[in-house]
Amino acid sequence: MSLGYSISQSESGVQTPVVPASTYRVQLGPRFTFAAAEAAVPYLSSLGVSHLHLSPVLEAVPGSEHGYDVTDHARVRAELGGERGLRALAAAGRAHGLGLVLDIVPNHMAVPEPLRLNRPLWEVLREGPRSPYARWFDIDWEGGGGQVLLPVLGGEEEAREGRVDRAAGVLRYGVHEFPLRAGTASLPMPELLAAQWYRAAWWREARTGLNYRRFFTISDLIGVRVEDPAVFAATHAKVLQLVRDGVVSGLRIDHVDGLADPERYLRRLRAATGDGCWVVVEKILARRERLPSSWPVAGTTGYDALHRIDGVFTDPAGAGRLARAYGETGGGPGSRGSWGSWEETAAAATREVLTVDLAAELTLLERWAGAELASGVRELLIAMPVYRPYPGGPGPSARTLERAAERAGARAVDGVRDLLLRDPAFAARFAQTSAALRAKSLEDRAFYRWAPLLSATEVGGEPGDPAVSAAEFHAYCAELERDWPASGTVLSTHDTKRSADVRARIAVLSQVPEVMGVPELTGVADGASADPRLAWAARQSALGLGAAPERESRLAAALLKAAREAGVHTSWTDPDEEYEARIADLVPREAVELPPELAEAARANVLGMTLLHLAMPGVPEVYQGAEYEYRALVDPDNRRPAEFPREALAALDAGAAAADLAREKLALTAGLLRLRRDRPGLFTGYAPLSARGPAAGHCLAFTRPPGLVAVATRLSHRLAASGGWRDTALDLPPGRWGAVGGAAYEGRVALAELLERQPVAVLVRG
Repeated sequence: MSLGYSISQSESGVQTPVVPASTYRVQLGPRFTFAAAEAAVPYLSSLGVSHLHLSPVLEAVPGSEHGYDVTDHARVRAELGGERGLRALAAAGRAHGLGLVLDIVPNHMAVPEPLRLNRPLWEVLREGPRSPYARWFDIDWEGGGGQVLLPVLGGEEEAREGRVDRAAGVLRYGVHEFPLRAGTASLPMPELLAAQWYRAAWWREARTGLNYRRFFTISDLIGVRVEDPAVFAATHAKVLQLVRDGVVSGLRIDHVDGLADPERYLRRLRAATGDGCWVVVEKILARRERLPSSWPVAGTTGYDALHRIDGVFTDPAGAGRLARAYGETGGGPGSRGSWGSWEETAAAATREVLTVDLAAELTLLERWAGAELASGVRELLIAMPVYRPYPGGPGPSARTLERAAERAGARAVDGVRDLLLRDPAFAARFAQTSAALRAKSLEDRAFYRWAPLLSATEVGGEPGDPAVSAAEFHAYCAELERDWPASGTVLSTHDTKRSADVRARIAVLSQVPEVMGVPELTGVADGASADPRLAWAARQSALGLGAAPERESRLAAALLKAAREAGVHTSWTDPDEEYEARIADLVPREAVELPPELAEAARANVLGMTLLHLAMPGVPEVYQGAEYEYRALVDPDNRRPAEFPREALAALDAGAAAADLAREKLALTAGLLRLRRDRPGLFTGYAPLSARGPAAGHCLAFTRPPGLVAVATRLSHRLAASGGWRDTALDLPPGRWGAVGGAAYEGRVALAELLERQPVAVLVRG
C-alpha cells in the first residue's frame, strides 16, 4: 500500500523552519543515548516529522532515566554522549531536514547522592546564606532556625550516627557526605552539628520541617530562583549557546507554573533566544482557562488539546452510568472518605494533600500571613479552580472567594486577597504552592481514587465531566487557530497515565458501560479484592493494555503505583505489605481482549484520535513509538526505550497493505506528517463541516480551507447499533477532493461510501 505522499528530504545545512511542522519526542537515558537517537534520524525523516524533541540533556543524577534531576547546567550529560554527541545528532538531523527541540528544566535541581554533584547547593551548605550561590535557592533560613533541613537519611538510627572526616573536611552519615563549615572540624560533635548551615535528618521530617522550596512533594528536587537575573544567566548559558550555534531550534519549558513569575521569565528567555526559537510551555490549563495572551511563547505543550480529542470520543450518557455504578460497587459513597462524586473526591484529596503532604509549605504561608489570616490562606488554596493565579494577572474568581469564605470567614479571605495584591513575594509563593497542590491532589491522588472511566483521568482532563461535544471541539480548534496556531498538541507523553491507544480502548466502555459488570470480558471477578476501587482500575487497565508484551508484570506495577498514589490502603511512605501482596491477584492470568464489535469501536477511536491530532490546528507531537499501535501505562512503563517500526513503514511505502490496526495507524500518521512537512500551507485556517442525516452526530469533520478535509467517526459502536450511516451525507467544500488510495469526491458525499473501508478519511483538494 503506497501512502500516497512523496518523501522529500532536505540537503545538509538546509534551514529548518522556525515553527515545526511536527515534533517527535524521544526519552533519553543510559539505555537510549544521543547515538541511538542519531541512528533513528533517517527513519524519523522518512516518517515525515520536522523536529526531534529530546528529553532533558544537561548533566543529571547518574543513572537517571528521565533527566529532570539536573545537577549541572553548564554541561551536556556525559552518560548520553556529552556535547560532542549532541552536536553530532544535530548535524545528522540537519542532513535529513530535522531540527532539534530541547526540554529544559528551569524550576528545580537535584539534591543528589553524592551531594557534591550539585556544586551550587554544596557551596550553600558549606558557606550558608553568605555564599554567592545562596541566591540560587528558595531557602527559609528563619523557618529552619538558621539551618537547611536535609531530609535524606534513611532512618532515625542513621541520623544518630554522624561522624567527622577531618582530613576530607566532611561530615558522614553512612553513605551520605556533607561539607563542614569552615572552622568547625575540631568542635565536639554536638557543637559541630549545631554550627553547620544544615541539619541532616530522617526523610520523614520533610513533611513538616522542610524549609526549602521543592518540586511538588519531592524533597530531592530543590527549587531554583531563576527570577534572579544572575541565576537565570548561569543556569541557561549552555542552552542559549546551543540555540545561538544552531544546534537547537526549539525549547519546551518544564513546569512553568513552578516559577515565581512565569511571564517575566519567558520574556527574559525570549530576549535571550530571539524570535527564531520556537518555545512552548508545560502549562496545565483548566477546561475554561486560557493561556495568558501576553506570554511571548507559541503556546502550551498540548494537554489542553489532548482533553478535547479524548472527550469527543467519550459518550456522556455512558460515562454517567459508569460513575453511578462505581458508587454503587463501593468506589463512591460508603467507601473510606465518602467520595460520592468527582467533586467530593477532588476536594477531599486537595485538603488532605495541603494539610499533610504540603504541611511545610502551608506552614510557611500561614506564618507569612499571620495567625488571623491563616485559615484564609488554607481555604483559598483549597478552593482555587486553576493550577495557579499569576502575579499581576486576574485574581481568584468570585466563586472561589465565596467557597473559601464559607469555611474561613470573609474577613480572613479578604485579608489574604489584599496580601496577595500588595506583597509580590507572598503572591509568588502562594501561586507556586497552589500549582504543586493542584498537581499532587488531582493528578497524583484524586485521579487514582476516581476510577469509573480511566481514560478520563488524564492530565488536564475533567473526570467528572469528561465528554466534549463536537461543537465544543470545533470552538476550541477555531480559537487555537486564531490565538495560538503554533501551540503544541499531544496525545501521548512521558507523563500521560495511559497512552492514547490504551485510553482509546478504555473509552469504548462509555458506549457500553454494562461491560464493566461482565467478569469474563474484563478478566477481574467481583470480590477479587477488598478494594473495589482498585478492582475497577484493574479491569479497565487490563482491557486497555490487552495482549501486550510482559502484560502481567506491567499491570501489577501500574496497579501498585495506583494504590500507593491513591493513599487509601497503602502509600509510598507507609506501605501496607499485606494489602500490597494481594494486588497481584487482580491481574488477569489471560490477556483481556475486546470482542469483535468492541474491537472495531476501539479501532475507530484510535484512528479518529490520530486523525484529529494530526490534522487540527497546532504543532502535533508524536511520542516515541506511538506512530504504531502503542500501549503503555503510567511511568516508568511509558519511558521504556523507543522501538521504531522501520520495516513496517518501508513495507507500506513499497505498496504493502495496512493489514492490521498498527499499520493502519502508521500509514495515517506518516501520510499526515508528510503532508504537514511538504505542504504546510494546507494546514492553515479552520472551519467545521456539518453532516446531514440520521447519524450526523457521529460525524466529526472539518476543513483547513487551503485544501484539506478531515472526517472522523464518533461513538462508532452506538452508530452501528442504531443502523449505521444510512443516508447521512457530508457536503464538501467546492472543488474536487482526492483521498489516499485514489478515490475522488465532489459536492455531497454519502458517509457510508466515504467511510466504507476506514472510520476516518483525509481528503486533499485537487
